[in-house]
Amino acid sequence: MEHSTKKLGMMFTLGGWILGFLLLGLIFTKILDFRNNPNQFVITNENANFQEIVLQPNPYGHYLFNGEINGKTVTFLVDTGATTTAIPAGLKDYLGLEAGPAVSVSTANGQATAYLTRLRELKMGDILFQDVKASLNPGIRGNEILLGMNILRHMELIQRNDVLIIKIPG
Repeated sequence: MEHSTKKLGMMFTLGGWILGFLLLGLIFTKILDFRNNPNQFVITNENANFQEIVLQPNPYGHYLFNGEINGKTVTFLVDTGATTTAIPAGLKDYLGLEAGPAVSVSTANGQATAYLTRLRELKMGDILFQDVKASLNPGIRGNEILLGMNILRHMELIQRNDVLIIKIPG
């Protein structure tokens, strides 16, 4: 009888260690996610004259933040060098997008082929854009969407005290 309870105790101990390591892994993953994207919950400040969001940079100096495309949560990367909002082609089905005509685009890595598409909605906090031109780019690695000048040109960008304020007239 003593032998079976000792075996049971060892199994519970081993199970506890495994569960502990899994929880630690989950916690560290969340910490790294928040470090890479410190703007996972974007708050819109509003008054009669404007709407604005305030973004913190990640450790690499990039401004990433969570938003929505067609009601689906996505991560945007503010990219003033992108003419059009560029979406990794791997997100096409998740976002319910259709690939349109192929176009040649100039990227930091040279010429590439992308496919035109349209976004029903693009949302940044409470700031909403509808019927947005974008491109599906098979060459973009990862899941970050490059928020391009086709959206940013409608806003005022102010970088001050290590934050980026994106403001749109209201």
